[in-house]
Amino acid sequence: MSLQFNRRDFEYDVYTLVGAFYPGSRIKTWYEGEEAPEGEFAYYYSINYGQEQITFSMNGPGRSQFACCRLKDAGDRTETKNQLKRLVYRFLSEQTGKELPWGDLTGIRPTKIPMRLLEEGWSNVEIARHMRETYFTSNEKTALAIATANREKALLSQLDVEKGYSLYIGIPFCPSICLYCSFGSHPLKQWGHMMEPYLESLFRELAFISGRMSGRRLNTIYVGGGTPTTLEPPQLERLLSFVQEHFSFEHLKEFTVEAGRPDTITEEKLEVLRNHPVTRISINPQTMNQKTLDLIGRKHTVEETVETFHLARRMGFDNINMDLIVGLPGEGQEEVGATLKAVRELDPDSLTVHSLALKRATRLHLFKDQYEDISFENSEEIMRMTKECAMEMGMGPYYLYRQKNIAGNFENVGYAKVDKAGIYNILIMEEKQTIMAAGSGASTKFVFQQGTRIERVENVKDLKNYVERIDEMLERKRKGMELYGI
Repeated sequence: MSLQFNRRDFEYDVYTLVGAFYPGSRIKTWYEGEEAPEGEFAYYYSINYGQEQITFSMNGPGRSQFACCRLKDAGDRTETKNQLKRLVYRFLSEQTGKELPWGDLTGIRPTKIPMRLLEEGWSNVEIARHMRETYFTSNEKTALAIATANREKALLSQLDVEKGYSLYIGIPFCPSICLYCSFGSHPLKQWGHMMEPYLESLFRELAFISGRMSGRRLNTIYVGGGTPTTLEPPQLERLLSFVQEHFSFEHLKEFTVEAGRPDTITEEKLEVLRNHPVTRISINPQTMNQKTLDLIGRKHTVEETVETFHLARRMGFDNINMDLIVGLPGEGQEEVGATLKAVRELDPDSLTVHSLALKRATRLHLFKDQYEDISFENSEEIMRMTKECAMEMGMGPYYLYRQKNIAGNFENVGYAKVDKAGIYNILIMEEKQTIMAAGSGASTKFVFQQGTRIERVENVKDLKNYVERIDEMLERKRKGMELYGI
């Protein structure tokens, strides 16, 4: 596909919509006045912004078409973008005969729309009509977004988001790197020698945060990665003890440790977690099909997942999440159905369903030529299967988000039983509260006026750089806090 613009405006939104209608197609974006890209293209699309209207045109095999929309208010960028997206969506939908489940929504947080409208006093019916007419979302996705937003709103009402904050702690180590992973994870074999230096730097950053945030209420803690349980029991004990000694838990609502991979979880490590006020853990199989686990580089068995889950239950963990990925290589309805059957038998307290996203940094993308013979399947039916499984376990949706290059233009959904929702997950998606983040690659978000303004302070991603430049990381935070009045 060739996609030409006469000026630089809203390229991402148009590019994303074209890609959603033609998944897997190569799209070359260029601008008027530039030399046309080399090669032959199946379709040549162009966007022409005028003073009073926008024109979207197509030249393809044996035909040419165009459509226009008159701008309601050329000075209103939000309205202009919405008009442009509606124009492109209608055109491509008519051309392809397709309708996208999320309509012309290209952002990663579709619940922000119903959340904002709920806060303004709109009814569910009014919001549903608005989403269908404005964004062309399907009935099912509209209902999902509204149901999720209502539950999020109820849960967030229990927090003082203005006076409170959340804490993210990153442990960027893993036993091995999974085929689909785009996180800043470091395999233990090559990076295990950096664990102690990393922890020392991490403790310095946590001490700095605790000192600067002592006047605010800590609401949630999330220890993620990587895989936090790659830490040995004494290291895990030191980390959790350090956190407990340096932060007040008086207003803490949730303390999550993403145990993650079953091959890193032992009784001794779970005992460490039990000795601290950890309220929620994740045991993440991603799939319960051994063939797929082997293919994607998960160095554990299905049996280990089952055994680890039962061990955690016996030790008293009453809020266990499980993560699944649909769209994994070689998995269709039959394989996903087998996974859901196994998960249903375990009966976790929450279930997070991810649609595979082929990000550029993943091994699956970098070496995609090696996997040309393997199918990648996700569908409305598969997403419906996961929803029905969650409902059969007494769960409802409590947060959702989307990603670039997500399989089937679908979404990631968190389901949970009553009182088992992950509050931190809602906060990171809805951006209603400041999140202080520690560790390599961690991104601190300073949130103001209920999310209407957000400022970020980033840590370097490279683990070695983080350790060597920890003073610089602290200085970044200090400057950010002073600049933004934290």
